[in-house]
Amino acid sequence: MTKKPTQTMEQVIGCECVQLENGLTVLVRPMPGYSSIHAIYGTRFGSTDTHFRLNGTEMQLPAGVAHFLEHKMFESEAGDAFLEFAKTGANANAYTSFDKTCYLFTATDQVDESLDILLGMVNQPYFTPQTIQKEQGIIGQEIKMYEDTPDWRMITSLLSCLYHNHPIRQDIAGTVDSIAQITPEMLYDCCKAFYQPGNMVLAVAGNVTMAQVLDACERANLPATQCQVERIPPQEPTQVACPHMEYAMELASPCLGVGFKEAPVEGAKAEVICDMLTELICGGMTDFYRKLYDEGLVNPGFGGEFITLDGCCCFLFTGETEHPKEVRGLLLEEIERLRQQGVDEEIFTLCKNQTYGEVLQELENVEDAATALAGSFFRKRKLEEDLEALASVTKQEVDAALQRMLKPENSSTVIIWPKEEEE
Repeated sequence: MTKKPTQTMEQVIGCECVQLENGLTVLVRPMPGYSSIHAIYGTRFGSTDTHFRLNGTEMQLPAGVAHFLEHKMFESEAGDAFLEFAKTGANANAYTSFDKTCYLFTATDQVDESLDILLGMVNQPYFTPQTIQKEQGIIGQEIKMYEDTPDWRMITSLLSCLYHNHPIRQDIAGTVDSIAQITPEMLYDCCKAFYQPGNMVLAVAGNVTMAQVLDACERANLPATQCQVERIPPQEPTQVACPHMEYAMELASPCLGVGFKEAPVEGAKAEVICDMLTELICGGMTDFYRKLYDEGLVNPGFGGEFITLDGCCCFLFTGETEHPKEVRGLLLEEIERLRQQGVDEEIFTLCKNQTYGEVLQELENVEDAATALAGSFFRKRKLEEDLEALASVTKQEVDAALQRMLKPENSSTVIIWPKEEEE
């Protein structure tokens, strides 16, 4: 019997990569037979990029500039890019995170036209004092809305408790006072610094070819820029800024957050291990999660997440609970039990296989595939490196990480209580 050749990881992912002369990284996953495409045009510029040197001049940005700039990119002297996307039938959007800003669309028809709009709007910024003042009012309302959202308040509160100086402690959207400091000159400087092709990626997946995407880049005539940018890292102590915080707001049930501040980690294997730890501690497959849920101690959304950025690494466990102090104690006990006994081997294998399967399944969805490709650029490594790291990680490596991480002395706790009704 003839043995079929084994596909390499690179063949399974099916990604084509080209770096243009101007520095732009173009990633394409052709998916013939699919009816749509998803395109992401992103830059390594997020809310934590507040302190840097541009061509030797030191700059300190107020909180919220990257998010503000994301909003303004859709507006040009000719009009609103959303209206242009509507003409092609594309569904466009954008988002800003701690370390990146991405502009995206999904389309089934007039793909070339939509690519032209996407590349054109991001590379032709237009800011005036009048349009900035108008946007300050709009985003100010958005900030106030977030302030009334318990989940978001919990995350921002936890990060402000964990960190003294790192800009991750600031809200991605900033504050009403911080965005009031934004000027057209500030936004143009950020475009020069971070919206240059060498700092950006165009990731496209679906019914598209690399040649088609490269043609769009050629039509856009993206200029190569020579700006020198040096990010200035914050000086961050190892200890947490505030070990405990409690306050009240309008909500139905109390919310608990427990965060752990860690030393920054490097490499695909280390990040995979940290991601797995949140699932192995209180993921849906664990006995610990079932105990909390079956006894009515937490709501179904209780869980953990791992965040890693330049100079920053932390674990956050959050959710609604009527007994926040009890759940916090049980969580710390469970982490210590796993530290002493090791993670459950069966749960480890299930978690590893499930995560691996989910990643491969995502590659068959145009939106998830484009997101995965863009994510690999922002992580500064190929997507197959993450999959190979996941495939090779062992229970012993996870147990070893637990000996170093998630210590109570490096934790902060936030409890949000329901505001009592005034009589």
